[in-house]
Amino acid sequence: MSIYLFIILAYLLVLTGFNFYRARRVKSQEDFMVAGRSIKTSVLVFTLICTWIGSGTFIAGAELASRAGFSALWLPAGAWLGIIIIYFLAAKIRTFGQYTIGDILEERYGPAARLIGAISIIIAFTAIVSYQFVAGGFILNVVTDGAIPDSTGIIIAAIFVILFTAVGGMVAVAYTDLPNGIIIVLACLLATPIVYVAAGGLPQATQVLDPGHFAVFNPEHGAYPVLKFIGYFLATMLLLMGVQSMYQKFYSARTPRDAKRAVFFWTIGTVFIETVVVIIAVFSYSKFKDQIDLTIPKEGGKVVLMAAKSLVNPVVGVLLLAAACAVVISTGMNYLLSPTTTIMRDIYQRFSKKEASQSILVALQKVLVVLLGVIAFFLAIKLTSVLGMAIFAYTIYGVSITPALIAALAWKRATKAGGLASIISGTSACIILRIITEVLPPDKVPGGDPWGIPIIFPALIISLGSLIIVSLLTKKPTPEQLEKFFPKSRKA
Repeated sequence: MSIYLFIILAYLLVLTGFNFYRARRVKSQEDFMVAGRSIKTSVLVFTLICTWIGSGTFIAGAELASRAGFSALWLPAGAWLGIIIIYFLAAKIRTFGQYTIGDILEERYGPAARLIGAISIIIAFTAIVSYQFVAGGFILNVVTDGAIPDSTGIIIAAIFVILFTAVGGMVAVAYTDLPNGIIIVLACLLATPIVYVAAGGLPQATQVLDPGHFAVFNPEHGAYPVLKFIGYFLATMLLLMGVQSMYQKFYSARTPRDAKRAVFFWTIGTVFIETVVVIIAVFSYSKFKDQIDLTIPKEGGKVVLMAAKSLVNPVVGVLLLAAACAVVISTGMNYLLSPTTTIMRDIYQRFSKKEASQSILVALQKVLVVLLGVIAFFLAIKLTSVLGMAIFAYTIYGVSITPALIAALAWKRATKAGGLASIISGTSACIILRIITEVLPPDKVPGGDPWGIPIIFPALIISLGSLIIVSLLTKKPTPEQLEKFFPKSRKA
């Protein structure tokens, strides 16, 4: 059995002990959901990085880079713009100081918006957790040269993610992310120049790879390459601007100032990591091209792992493999905690049991973590492509939640009817278009898109159109209704 496996398992066991130790601090629902609102800037930076940098970067991003080359940077670039926008809203989000996106949606759009938004969040985030499990299994399979089958690896990844999340909630998430984030940044920093040199650099890559791998829009990717890559850009931008896991971290910050400062450093870290992962993937693929069958959906995702085993020295290799495992664990924990918080806060406490003891609330959410984790596991064992599931999860969340959410924080004219219409129409459009994609004959779904058009475009047009048109046709909010979001509105 590979020495890499034993080192990775040892690291996971250390994290297990650390989480049980930190879990002793969980005494209330606020501790479990938002770490008692006590996270300082340094910890917040790394937990934000780990929340966003997951298998969508190390596996799905590497898969896309293998297929499309440097055009794959369109996928993370959307998030970079999203972070910049969030920078100007972070302090306001922390000042609002609740627990979930549903708290904001109901305050602006009413109880129905909270409930329907909760359904979209649960669907999208369970999908995201499922492909973290798949990525974990894939990593263990590659690291052990097939000794651990994908199916067994998925089980191992699921056990660790579910255990860590159930034990300590946000306390475990944030402080697990601290060492994980440091490892991720260090591994990327050290591995990139080594991989570049070992793979033969740019002269070798340009000789081996198709010219499209160095184009702004790879002409061989999708029926309409420009639409395909802009679709990736929009999907990640909209997800990041509205993703509940990030808002939950802002709610966990000690102060609004801590939240805003953390976003600044998070931006730098995210741009660096996602750029170098694409670089590592492209040059690794140029080295291992003959060993990778891109007709198999997940094959391209293993180039970073192959680089860790073959192109760098063992110390850096261990760091890079540990980083890959760290992002799976950290992102899985973040996206498993978030929908269970939604169920507790936006459904159970809001519509069923408003008053309950803190011990009961914490225990119930731990049960939900396990149940939702099991559902994500069963989705994972049927999943074929991390990239495909990632883009769908990003899309359904981005078009159903983000337009109404950002409007709640930044557009005074948004109305209850408009926000609700946007959430309902965006969710429905994504689900219907996804079903259409599955039932159409293969020749009508080039690149996985119905008639070659990524579903984010029609779904986003429907969602934004509903928000704007319905808001403008209905009575505008009163200053009293806007006061929490725009404190000066009442005075004006």
